[in-house]
Parts: sequence; C-alpha cells; structure tokens
Amino acid sequence: MLINLSGRRRFTSQRLVLYAVLGAQGRENATSTAREALKLFRDAHQLLMRPSGQLPGVFCGELEQAYFGTQEGDRKIRHFMDLAERALNAIDDKLRHAPQLLEELVDGTTALLAVLNQLTAIYEAESKKHARLMHAQLHGVMTDIETIAREAKMVAFNARIVAARAGEAGKEFSVVAGVLSRITGEIDDLVKAALEEAVA
Repeated sequence: MLINLSGRRRFTSQRLVLYAVLGAQGRENATSTAREALKLFRDAHQLLMRPSGQLPGVFCGELEQAYFGTQEGDRKIRHFMDLAERALNAIDDKLRHAPQLLEELVDGTTALLAVLNQLTAIYEAESKKHARLMHAQLHGVMTDIETIAREAKMVAFNARIVAARAGEAGKEFSVVAGVLSRITGEIDDLVKAALEEAVA
C-alpha cells in the first residue's frame, strides 16, 4: 500500500501538470481535472507522512533522511502542492501572472519526479527487506515446530514400545500413542506445505 501511494503521487503529479497546461490553453474542465489530481496527490502525501490505521507514516531512517534531511523531499513536495494551487487559481481567475506560475510548475516537474522516484525506491527496498525478515521469522517458527514434532514422534514411538510390553493393560495407551503419531505426521505435512509456499 505504501508503494502504491508513493506511485500515486508520481502519476497524479504528471496528470496535474498536464491538465494545468490544458487549462491555460482554455480546455474546458481541465483545471477541475487538475484540482482532482492535486487532491489525490495531497491525500497520498498526507497518508504517507502521518501514522494512521495500518499505515506507519515515516517509519525508517532512510525515509526520514529523504523527507527531512538534505534531500528535503517533504519541503519540495509541499512547495509543488502550493505552487500548483496558486497556478490553478491564477489560470481560473485569468490573472496576468498565470503563465509565469505555470512555467515554474512545468519547469519543476522533472526535479519533483526525481524526488518521488527516489522515495518510491525506498518504499520498495523497505518492502523487500520486510518480506525477507518475515520469511526468516516464518522459517524459524517452522523449524521450531519441526523440532517439537520430532520430539513428539519419539515420545509416541517410546509410548508404543511401553504399551506393547504392558500387554493387555497397555492397549488404551497404545491407541493414544497411535493418535499422537498420526498428529505429528500431519504437522510434518503442514510444515512442508508452509515452507514450500513461503519459498514460492
């Protein structure tokens, strides 16, 4: 979801600039479309910045640096949103400085896309890192389960031997040992299936 939101900022920034240009050329409803794109852009940025629900906000040092460090991603993004708002207002109101604002917006698009691409790359790298960590944790849990299942098999095997030595008195104990042996076999199958799925 974080990658999708970051990607949405890239897409909507380009859409915004395109429709701002079309609006300046007098295309009907173009500035309305540009404003919709600006809202989507702003909403995505706010979701990525603040913790809410399942979204963690700025959750790692790499993002902290990209947003608030020397790259000043947050400042540049906020400047773009402010400039876009002013340009669209000027276009709608047919103000004399509208072309200058639009030119500034268009000129800044390449630099903004570089920032957005870098941020999206960080989200993608963090996602891969998280997936590797989750896989390692899952593998650890499965290994623990396998160990417990092996121990349970040994207990079941020993229980059958004891039950056999006990003769008639050990019949019920033998049934319990058989059930335990069957359960450990099922656990083995589940662990193998889970590990194969995790590797895939």
